[in-house]
Amino acid sequence: MIRIKRAYDPPDPADGRRVLVDRVWPRGLSKETLAVERWARDLAPSDDLRRWFGHDPARWEEFRRRYRLELAAPEREADLEELATIARTGTLTLVYSARDEEHNQARVLAEVIAERAARPEVS
Repeated sequence: MIRIKRAYDPPDPADGRRVLVDRVWPRGLSKETLAVERWARDLAPSDDLRRWFGHDPARWEEFRRRYRLELAAPEREADLEELATIARTGTLTLVYSARDEEHNQARVLAEVIAERAARPEVS
């Protein structure tokens, strides 16, 4: 199971394993307050893509396409597979700090992880 949650919402035991998926640490939050197990900044959109998007809903579909291309890079394979394994076996909560709850990288990343989690594991 994959959940998506804003960094500014309080952690909950039902969140399972919490992973921060932002390139930059959420402003004003301590490590203890955020309560994430891991900071997967390498899975966040590149700085160039993040700046280009600017959370403009009119750019959403193109952002999704470009971000998926970034996530398809071979250097992201191991991290994506690790999160897919977590999602297959329990609850994974992707934590993000954007104000826009509909147009953010966690939504796209959740789609990609869900697609991977649905595939059988490769050994």
